[in-house]
Parts: sequence; C-alpha cells; structure tokens
Amino acid sequence: MVPRAPRPARSTPRSKRDFDIVVFGATGFAGKLTAEYLARNAPAGCRWALAGRNPAKLAAVRSDLATVDPALADLPLLTADVTDPASLQEVARRARVVITTVGPYALYGDALVAACAAAGTDYLDLTGEPEFVNTSFVRHHRTALDSGARLIHAAGFDSIPHDLGVYFTVKQLPEGVPLTVSGYVRAAAAFSGGTFHSAITAMSRPRQNLSAARDRKAAETRPPNRRATAVTGRPHRDPIDGGWALPLPTLDPQIVTRSARALERYGPDFRYSHFASLPHLYTAAGAALGIGAVAGLAQIPPAKRALLRRISPGDGPSAEKRAQSWFTVTFVGEGGGERVVTRVSGGDPGYDETAKMLAESALSLAFDDLPATAGQVTTAAAMGDALLDRLRKAGMGFEVLAG
Repeated sequence: MVPRAPRPARSTPRSKRDFDIVVFGATGFAGKLTAEYLARNAPAGCRWALAGRNPAKLAAVRSDLATVDPALADLPLLTADVTDPASLQEVARRARVVITTVGPYALYGDALVAACAAAGTDYLDLTGEPEFVNTSFVRHHRTALDSGARLIHAAGFDSIPHDLGVYFTVKQLPEGVPLTVSGYVRAAAAFSGGTFHSAITAMSRPRQNLSAARDRKAAETRPPNRRATAVTGRPHRDPIDGGWALPLPTLDPQIVTRSARALERYGPDFRYSHFASLPHLYTAAGAALGIGAVAGLAQIPPAKRALLRRISPGDGPSAEKRAQSWFTVTFVGEGGGERVVTRVSGGDPGYDETAKMLAESALSLAFDDLPATAGQVTTAAAMGDALLDRLRKAGMGFEVLAG
C-alpha cells in the first residue's frame, strides 16, 4: 500500500457526473439486495442507477424497487456487459461510484476495474478472490493513482468486519508499539450460487493465485520503517468463546495487513492471525476435511463442472433463512502491556449484511468527508471512522468486551 497522497483531478469533475452511484449486476442475487438497501436508505437527492446486460431484467428489478419507493419507477437503467468494454467505460464515465456484484471476478471483473481506474471513478466489489485483488493491483493501481480513483475490493463480509474490526481494535491499544491481533470468526448462514461459483473458481486456480501474489509483491512498495505480517497460526482453543480455532485461509488477513501498512496507527510491527472458531473438535475436523475435499475436486475439470452444476449463480437463501443467520468476529489485541477484546456482530453475513456494507461503503465514498487516498486501497484506509460510524448506525455491532 503506497502512502496516502492528495488525489489528483478526475477526468470529469464529480459534480458533473450523471450519477452518484451505479449498481452493476443489479439483476443478480447480491445486486438486488444491494439495490433494495439503497432504495430504503439512500439520502434524498442521491442520484443512482442500475446497470446490467439484460434491460428486461433490469426493468423488473426497478419495478420491485418502486414498491419500496414509488419515485424509483423512473430509476435510470444502463445496459452494460463485461464482454463489451465500451459499455463499461460509459458506465464509469457517468458515475462517481460504481458497485459491482458480478463474479467470479477473476473471470469477469477486470474490464470494469480498468474502466473505473481510467475514468477516475471509485470502484467497489464483493470479491474474496486473492488472485483478482493482486492482479488488479498490478494492472490498475498506477492508473488509479494518476486519475484519483479509489479501487476498493472486498467491501462485504469479505472483508469489512475483519478490516474495520481490526481497525477498531487497534484504536483501543497504545500507539507507537508493536501490536498483535487475532480474529475468531463464528457464523451460521447459507451461501448463494454466486458465492459458491466464486469460491470454486478461486480454488481451481492455485498456480494463477501464486503467480498473481508474486507479481504484486514485486510491484508493491512497502513502508520502510514499519512491518505488517499475516501469521497463519496453529489450531488451538478459542480463548474467548471456547471451542476450537482453525487457521482460516481467506482474503481477509491480506486486506488487514494492507490497511496496517497504509496507516501508522497500527504501529511499527503489526501481526494478524485469522481463525474460524468452531464449537467442537469433530466439527472442526469435519470442516477441514470438507474444504480440503472440495479444493481437491476443484482441480479436476469434470468434478469442477459437476460441483458448479449443483447451484446456479443467481440462486440464494430465502428471506426466512437469512433472518435466522448471524455472525460474530471476536478480536484479541495485545501491545504495550495492554490487552483488549472486541467484537463485531451482525445478521446474515453473506447477503443482508453484505448488501448493507457494500451500499454504505458507496454512500460513504459519495458523500462523506474522507482521507485523501487513491489507487487500490482498503475500506479501513479509505473510509475508516466514517464507515465505522455508518455501519454502527445501520445496526452492526462494534463493541469492547474487555480491556
């Protein structure tokens, strides 16, 4: 993460853009939920639009939104397709902020990032795919620095509760000293077809993931006098909630450490470990075996195709199922002789809360007074306290349990 710097002028002044926010992929499961959240929570005067490749399906989504707010019957619709770069460039040129829920991002995401970086348009997605995030940095970070665009990946359950949760935890600890934080994730939730397809795609590309990580390491400048490290850790007992903690190999530690490199508040030597917390040893063993088996099958093309046929990208859990879902992420932070325990909590992590996080991130980029950043940045570095305040007001919990 490069040091923060004043943002250069955009190709078209923000005040002259047609839309504050555009939701791309609005006909998909996560896209519809994000649009519904904006329909209920966007401030008066917010200029927003829906974008996607199928005008008829976009019109159907707009009709549903009009039942929430009749004024949305005239919500603008933009036709754009990931296979048509010119259409994506037109969306980026007209928007201040573009949200995209179109994945798997490694397959379908690059052209929109390129369009936003070139146009000086802020970009948000829901990816949990390390390959895509790293490739995006190598290809588009410098262009975004020059244009003033903020490219923000993982603005949903991957990785806002973890990124902002660590940011919140660090603020409770002394400044200017080495800090260690461990995060313990618990959740009860179902996933959609889009999430499943993205996960299988990521698992099936180990060589591409490794190559992308190496390319980013070679291209990225790190602060000379501070360190931030993701530490894998070992299985152990959860020190707060009991049960068993297993290392969780997701994108989240990468996002957290990038925030730590960007923000001096994380101290001169910051370390983060990320775990799934499961109630029983047999549950932990079963989860590890199950993930390993799926990852192995994803390497075999016929098996991968069979897995992907089990659920369609547009499918997702019902409102009733989502209402029963929840998550917590508990953080244990230590440094300077002090120890603090914090917790981030919310409802359905994959969809209802993810739609909230994505939409509130877009509203923050569009309307809040934020630090001067550009290029590929994290939610903590780009929005920090402003987004934390928004999410608390929207019902997510950020609390100190001990310390």
